Amino acid sequence: MLRYSYVIWDWNGTLLDDVDWCVNVINRMLLRRKLKTFDGICDYHEVFSFPVIDYYRKIGFDFEKEPFEDLAVEYVEDYYSGSFKLHENAEDILRIIHEKGIKQAILSASEINYLNAQLSGFDITKYFDEILGISNILAGSKTEAGREFIKRNNVKNALFVGDTEHDFETAKMLGADCVLIARGHQSRERLMRLGAPVLDNITGVLEYLNLETG
Repeated sequence: MLRYSYVIWDWNGTLLDDVDWCVNVINRMLLRRKLKTFDGICDYHEVFSFPVIDYYRKIGFDFEKEPFEDLAVEYVEDYYSGSFKLHENAEDILRIIHEKGIKQAILSASEINYLNAQLSGFDITKYFDEILGISNILAGSKTEAGREFIKRNNVKNALFVGDTEHDFETAKMLGADCVLIARGHQSRERLMRLGAPVLDNITGVLEYLNLETG
């Protein structure tokens, strides 16, 4: 018997390997304003959080000088100018889960049109029953979209796979179990404090699901 009927995936940092690029983009924004930049990923890992507006405030942006909405536009324009890759083995893992009859969805805090455009660069949409994003570029909470999805599909036993504290909080709000992957936007140390299982990489999801790969 399958352990879960649905696997709900976060996108950025969980399936998409974009952390290096995110650090580059935010550092360029900070440099333009002569603000302190991140020394590297470890430095970024200890500060990044949701909602993004609080993270921006924490790293020095002054919303009295520049509205958060303008900063969000600048970030998005720079971010989506990059090229992207999935985490190693991500496509194979999605395929295996799909072949085992477990439904899958993406639940992201990315704006839905940008999310769909980014996904179009990879041959993985066939593995998902739904792609869920939010209606703006402000990277707020994705919980409401998740709640509506759970209710509409009458999902009873889901696993949420993410890489941040917000993913853990979202999973709890949805009534889903949660595993976190320490290869994304927050450090293993921060994730371990939450009490959810923390995996070294995405391949551990198959073992957690008790799926054979042969």
